[in-house]
Amino acid sequence: MTTPDHQPPSPDTPDPAYKDRAYRSPSGIAGGVLLLAIIGWLGIDALVTGEGRTPWVSLATLLVLVPLVSAFTLRPAVYANERRMRIRNPFRVITMPWGTVEVFRSGYSNEVFDKAGTKYQVWAVPVSLRARKRAARKEAKAGREGGADTPGARRDRSPHLAPVPEGPVRAQGDQIIDELRELLAARADDPHAQGEVSVRWAYEVLAPAAAGAVLLAILLSLG
Repeated sequence: MTTPDHQPPSPDTPDPAYKDRAYRSPSGIAGGVLLLAIIGWLGIDALVTGEGRTPWVSLATLLVLVPLVSAFTLRPAVYANERRMRIRNPFRVITMPWGTVEVFRSGYSNEVFDKAGTKYQVWAVPVSLRARKRAARKEAKAGREGGADTPGARRDRSPHLAPVPEGPVRAQGDQIIDELRELLAARADDPHAQGEVSVRWAYEVLAPAAAGAVLLAILLSLG
């Protein structure tokens, strides 16, 4: 991914457009598509062939499951540009100008803290301990093959050895957090990257799921 060109706007010209970098979880998207396909197949079959209250129960179940599965698999994303970072989590959208971001922390999950100490989860960049171990093994293997040589020398010492990447090998999620940290370090003091943190609830997810839950509860209570 490349960094978009940026020129500070003059007072007499409108603000330029800032291209977002988008970060999402490919495995989450793949899992979500598979789950939605299974839910849709079973739900539509029950709607078409079911009798009595079965179609209504199936409809209510679809209203609950489809938004929730989409929220936790397809929806999470992080959009970052020169001015701010927008975190789209399952039920909330958090917009943080870089001047409001204090620190990123990675443990068993990736989190970002604002300057007031409020913590926000970064759902779109999950932590994979398996990926970290795999990256550590690759780095250790590269070190063994290269010995004490420099990264450039390691590439030239034998035509039978694969090129060893310069610098530490990192898991994909950790690489994304590194990129966000670099953006934070570069833009935190920019006057155009200041403002306040805003949080918006995802009513487009919550409303249909709540409606489906109410309908399902009514139908089950009548049984």
